[in-house]
Amino acid sequence: MSLLVVGSVAFDAIETPFGKTDKIVGGAASYICLAASYFNKHSHLVSVVGGDFPENFIQLLQQQGVNTEGLQIKKDEKSFFWSGKYHNDLNNRDTLVTELNVLGTFNPIVPESAQNAEFLMLGNLAPAVQISVIQQMKTRPKLIVLDTMNFWMDIALDELKQVIGMIDVLTINDAEARQLSGEYSLVKAAQKILKMGLKALVIKKGEHGALLFNHDQVFFAPALPLEEVYDPTGAGDTFAGGFIGYLAKTEDISFDNMKRAIIFGSAMASFTVEKFGTERLIGLSQEDVDERVKEFINLVQFDIDLY
Repeated sequence: MSLLVVGSVAFDAIETPFGKTDKIVGGAASYICLAASYFNKHSHLVSVVGGDFPENFIQLLQQQGVNTEGLQIKKDEKSFFWSGKYHNDLNNRDTLVTELNVLGTFNPIVPESAQNAEFLMLGNLAPAVQISVIQQMKTRPKLIVLDTMNFWMDIALDELKQVIGMIDVLTINDAEARQLSGEYSLVKAAQKILKMGLKALVIKKGEHGALLFNHDQVFFAPALPLEEVYDPTGAGDTFAGGFIGYLAKTEDISFDNMKRAIIFGSAMASFTVEKFGTERLIGLSQEDVDERVKEFINLVQFDIDLY
């Protein structure tokens, strides 16, 4: 089924204990679209870039089945740029540079061709922008998934709560879940956040996996232990892309199928961290994806006799 992705397409400059990059392609929507494309070849992108953005990456997205009609290109302006440095454990980072550029005045426009999208993935953006996209949809999508971060909890909490009340699934990390709910226990935090109007909540725990909640059930998926992790940038966005891409492919939004989507999202995220930026998400085969998913299955599958 058709998928609409709204988020940033941008430049990043990254430094980790294992190396550093100059400007490379990043942005939430870049990771989401690439990850989702391995499951769904009918997606639309709504975003904005400057005239400095490489045309070959836009062509790559198109080759992956992404309709870029909704990608605004402001030729006389610069693309969004973020630079960060990760600490030794890769769980913490320092933001060195943030240049909003075209993203500072981004007014998303959902093209007619994307109006009937049955799945909507709202990448991390200002809540007001996310609300604008939902309000533009002539027909409400079958499932709306939204990602956000602590920054918006700090400066736009009322608008964030408003948009949470308009969606179906929220994805945040454990620290953000605690901040949003005021609860330290993630179980209590989840139940409090779900009461904001959600059908399901995903709490990402980085290298420790992800939790999926609805009002009655909890599911946990581990992260795959990897020998080498070079760059965690975009892992959460890749996870979201795999998650909603699988749901759109299977057309099943039940809690049981969301469990499967969590595994596929985790598998895609495990590729991302193996190289810098979006590099590892380019050129994967179906066999690569299937083998990685099998590794997750083998990680948690066991037989036990109860007595």
